[in-house]
Amino acid sequence: MVLTQYYPPEPIPKPHELARGLAERGHEVVVITGFPNYPAGKLYPDTRLRLWKWEILDGIRILRLPLYPDHSRSVVRRALNYGSFAVAAALLGSVLGGPVEVIFAEHPPLTIGLAAWVIGRLRRVPFLYAVNDLWPESVEATGMVRSSRVLDNLGRLERFVYRRAAAIAVISPGFKANLAGKGVPPEKVHVIPHWADESLYRPVPPDPRLAENLGMGGCFNVVFAGQLGLAQGLDVVLDAADEVSDLPDVQFVLVGDGTDADRLRQAAGQRGLKNVRFLGRQPAERMPHIFAVSDVLLAHLRDEPLFRITIPSKTIAYMACGRPVLMAVEGDAADLIRAAAAGVTCRAGSGKELAGAVRRLRAMSRTVLEDMGRAGRAAFLASYSRSVLLDRYETILSELARAKTQKRESECGS
Repeated sequence: MVLTQYYPPEPIPKPHELARGLAERGHEVVVITGFPNYPAGKLYPDTRLRLWKWEILDGIRILRLPLYPDHSRSVVRRALNYGSFAVAAALLGSVLGGPVEVIFAEHPPLTIGLAAWVIGRLRRVPFLYAVNDLWPESVEATGMVRSSRVLDNLGRLERFVYRRAAAIAVISPGFKANLAGKGVPPEKVHVIPHWADESLYRPVPPDPRLAENLGMGGCFNVVFAGQLGLAQGLDVVLDAADEVSDLPDVQFVLVGDGTDADRLRQAAGQRGLKNVRFLGRQPAERMPHIFAVSDVLLAHLRDEPLFRITIPSKTIAYMACGRPVLMAVEGDAADLIRAAAAGVTCRAGSGKELAGAVRRLRAMSRTVLEDMGRAGRAAFLASYSRSVLLDRYETILSELARAKTQKRESECGS
C-alpha cells in the first residue's frame, strides 16, 4: 500500500513513480490518496468529493478519499486539510483496498504517519515512513506556525510516529542526524535521496521556437522551477534581478505556482522589474524542454537551519537534464553540487550574493557551462535515478514484509 495525500494529477510525481516501478517489478500495489486539490487548494476541474472513488492509472488501483480542500496560509484551514484526509485514510484505508503486506507512507504532512500507524495496527502490517520534510521545524521555519504549544505538540506527534514506524527513509545525511538527535536508532533510518524519472528528465535539444514563445529567446535565462511558496524565499530573486539590471540580457524566469506566487508577481510589477518573467505552472513533460532553453537552473530556500540539511527535489531533475545548477541553499544541497562539479553555489537569503553568482556564470564560456551540466548528469545516472533508488526502496519494503510473514508463521507454530 502506498499512502500519500498528494498524487498525480497533482504535481508530486514520486508516489506514482514508486507505485508504477514496484508494479513493473511484479508487486501488487494499491494507492490510498485524496481528491486532487494541490497546490491551489481547490478541487481540480471535473472533480467532485465522494466518500471514496476508485481509479486506475498505469494499471495501478487508486483509492481517492475525501478531504477538506485547502493550501492557504490559514493554520486552521490547513489543519482541516491534513486532518480530514488522515481520518478518512485511517478509517477507510483499514478496510478497503484488499490484502496488504506492507505500507509505504509519504510525509509530509505529519498526519500521514498517524494514518499509517492506525492502518498498520488494524491490518497488523509494518510501515515504512518516507520523510521528505521535518516537522515541526519546517512549519516553524516558514512561519506557518508560531505557537510554542502547537510546535511542542507537533514534536511529540512526530516522535510518536518515528517510534511506531518499522523503518524510516530520509532524503539527506542531515535529516538522519536530526532524527538521531531525537532518539531514533540510526539503524532504523535509511538515507535515500530524491530521485528523478530518467525516462522523463533527460537532456533534449533546445527548441528556438519554444524559447521565443516563452519570451526566453536571446537572453541569459536563470530559471527557477517548482513551488513559489514561503519556504522558497523568492523575494531574493527579485532583489538579485534588481542588482543585475545593468545586464540587459539576463532574465530570471519563475516556473510554477504556490501560496506566494500572486504576491511575487505584484511585487515584481511594483518594483518595475522587466527582467523577471513568470510562466506559471507547466506540464511535467514540458519541463525538460524549458530546461533545454535555460542557461542556468536555480534552487533557493530561505536561510533557515532546517534548510541546510534539506536537498530540494528540483535539484535532481535539474541534474538529470544536464543543465548547470546555481544552488542558493547551504549545507547538504550545496555539498551535493560541489561534489558533482555540477554548478555554482552561493549563500541563501542574499540578493547581492545571488546576483554575484549569476554574473560569474554569465561570464563563463559555453564549454564550461556544458561541462557542469554533463557532470551533473553523470552524477544523476550513478546515484539519483529512479531505477537506482527504487532498488533500495524495494529491498527495504520486501525485508519488512518478509519479517512480518516470518513473525506470523512463528506465532502460528508456537
